[in-house]
Amino acid sequence: MLIKKSEPKYHSELSELAKKSKRFWGYSDEWMDLWDEDLTLTEEYIATNEVWHLESESKDIMGFYSFYREDKDAVRLDFLFVKPEYIGGGYGKLLLDHFLSQVSLLTDMVVLDADPCAEKFYQKFGFKTIRNKPTKIEGRFLPVMSKII
Repeated sequence: MLIKKSEPKYHSELSELAKKSKRFWGYSDEWMDLWDEDLTLTEEYIATNEVWHLESESKDIMGFYSFYREDKDAVRLDFLFVKPEYIGGGYGKLLLDHFLSQVSLLTDMVVLDADPCAEKFYQKFGFKTIRNKPTKIEGRFLPVMSKII
């Protein structure tokens, strides 16, 4: 297994992985349609942001994450997804640990908008919910989380 800097040519594969991973949590087709654009990584996005993917020995992309500098004080974890067949196998932890090591020299604070299904995952790594952010879906909120590193 290897975590490596991703390339724009992987934009379709990473987008599909994000969508399949999100669907894993049982969201409706209607909600998935609303999130389609938000879960799509373009070649430009990958070229202009830090995107890293986890690759198996057979070159299968198992998961990925991306981040960018939000402001002078914080880095934003924008995506972190693991293919459904690998969820629960420790690969999310592997990606998150890699991310935190990548940004430790860039910032003292990490922020993210967590899917409600992933909030407990991030809490295990010391992230705290600082507020809830409204979404496109009435009555649904995303936990905004942060961690001092």
